[in-house]
Amino acid sequence: MGASMWRGVPWIPLAILAAVGIFAAGGEWLLPFDPNELDLGSAFKPPFWLEGGDFANPLGADNLGRDILSRIMAGSRVSVIVAFYAILFSGGIGAIAGMIAGYFGGWVDTLLMRLIEIQQSVPAIALALILAAALEPGLWTVVVVIVLTYWAWYARIIRGEIMALKNRDYIAFARVAGVGTPTIFVRHLLPNIFNTLVVLATLQVGQVILFEASLSFLGLGIQQPDISWGLMLSDARQYITNAWWAITMPGIAIMLTCLASNIFGDWLRDRLDPQLRQL
Repeated sequence: MGASMWRGVPWIPLAILAAVGIFAAGGEWLLPFDPNELDLGSAFKPPFWLEGGDFANPLGADNLGRDILSRIMAGSRVSVIVAFYAILFSGGIGAIAGMIAGYFGGWVDTLLMRLIEIQQSVPAIALALILAAALEPGLWTVVVVIVLTYWAWYARIIRGEIMALKNRDYIAFARVAGVGTPTIFVRHLLPNIFNTLVVLATLQVGQVILFEASLSFLGLGIQQPDISWGLMLSDARQYITNAWWAITMPGIAIMLTCLASNIFGDWLRDRLDPQLRQL
C-alpha cells in the first residue's frame, strides 16, 4: 500500500484516540491534580470561560472540588484497559468459534450457531445484573460481561468469511497435500481474516467504552475510589441543574472517543478492503 495507505487519514479522530492512549499510559505523571483530592472550597467551580472559573481548573470542579480535567484524564485509563482486554478476549473467542463453525460445518456449525443465538437473545444489562450479583462489581466484571456479550458478534462475521474461504483452491490443495487442520487455520485462514478482525476491533472500541460507561453509571461496573467516565456521570447527575459542566465534560469525552473510533474504523475498513481501495 505504501504512502497511499495514509492518504486521507482522519487525523483529528486519530489524534483524539492517541490522546486517550497517552493519558491512559501516562498515569499520574500527566495529571494536573490528584483526581481524588478534595477541595470543598472549589466545589462546583465553573469552567474557565464562565464567570468564577479560572485556568487552575479549566473544565471546572465537581461537588467535592475535584478537578474534572484530571478525573477525565484518569478515567481514560479504565476505558483503555477495559477496551483492550474485552476486545482481545471477545475477538479471540469469537474468531476461534467462527473459524471452527465455518470450516467444519455440519453439526458443529449448528451447535455453535445455536449457542450464538442463545447468547444474543440475552440482554446485556440482564447479564450484567446476574454477574454483578454473583461477582464483585468492578473492572474485571465489566470485562467478563463485555466478552460474553460481544464474542458472538465476531463469531458470526468470521464464520461467514471462513465459509467463503474454505472452498478456495489453495485450501483444497493443502488438504490433498496432507496439511493438518491447525496448520490450515494458522497459515491459510487466519491471515485472510486478519484485516477483518482489525477492523471489527477498531469499530468495537467505541461500543466497549460506551458499554462500560453505561454499566458504571448503573452501579454495575467500576466502583469508588476508582475513576471512570460512567461513574463521573453517575456522581454528577443530581447536580445537572446548577453544575451542568460536571456531567457534560465526561459525556463529551465519551462522545468524542466513540466518534473518533468509529470514524477511524470506517477509514481503516475502506483502506484494508481491496475492492474499496481501488475506487
